[in-house]
Amino acid sequence: MAEITASLVKELRERTGAGMMDCKKALQENNGDMEKSIDYLREKGIAKAVKKGGRIAAEGLVFDNLSSDHKEAILIELNSETDFVAKNDAFKDFGKKLAEFALAKKVTTVEDLNKLEIEPGKTVENAVTDLIAKIGENMHLRRLHYTHATDGFVVTYSHLGGKLGVIIEITGEPTKENIVIARDIAMHVAAMDPKYLSRDEVTQNDLDREKEIARKQLEAEGKPAQIIEKILLGKMNKFYEENCLLNHEFVKNKDLTIEEYAGDLKILSFARFKVGDGIEKKEEDFAAEVAAQIKG
Repeated sequence: MAEITASLVKELRERTGAGMMDCKKALQENNGDMEKSIDYLREKGIAKAVKKGGRIAAEGLVFDNLSSDHKEAILIELNSETDFVAKNDAFKDFGKKLAEFALAKKVTTVEDLNKLEIEPGKTVENAVTDLIAKIGENMHLRRLHYTHATDGFVVTYSHLGGKLGVIIEITGEPTKENIVIARDIAMHVAAMDPKYLSRDEVTQNDLDREKEIARKQLEAEGKPAQIIEKILLGKMNKFYEENCLLNHEFVKNKDLTIEEYAGDLKILSFARFKVGDGIEKKEEDFAAEVAAQIKG
């Protein structure tokens, strides 16, 4: 058998874009023959999958999983290029399996999850690559959030068929009544998208930035300098009301804040994933594309 050198592996990786271990295995299986190794990777769908890696994956679904004792929960965002693929049964089945697997393993980062074997001899990263090859569209395991309640319980909430997912961690026992309250709060988080749990989480930098924006707006309106500070105080209180979950008016009862609705229960943390948040989607201009080709 030919010696599989590091330079051979490097060359195959550069020519196919496949991972180092995949390249090494391909060379071993084909006695170091470069062209046969390339064909091997293409046949396995690995080289094909990598070529799709440049496409923007901003669609997809958020998958959630909750332990039976309501002590642990996880959210995972798995992205695809199109909403059509997000509705594919293979995509949805894989996402559900991944969420169950990640929760069982108590994984806290995407990096750690990618390294784990979801099947004998196959890591999560490999499994995603295989799914890309099978479906023919780029996919990306973007982020996850794991919560373990040590003083209370957790609930999850999925909205719009998995386009948005929420975890709420709250004190108390997971009684039927308490779960209803926690799920109501999770639905509120889904709808209203709070940025912080409480005033304590607002950093001084965030507050200073908001103050400066408001100050410039007031100055542009011609407000007298002596009353700007008083107006700013009111605006900052409004900022807390609009951005801190505990200060929110409860969406199902405007007479109560979320903190008042929770009553004796204390909200400890929350997480909210919306598919594609923060991903810049490429806008296709087919007319311009055709015109450019004609000119070319």
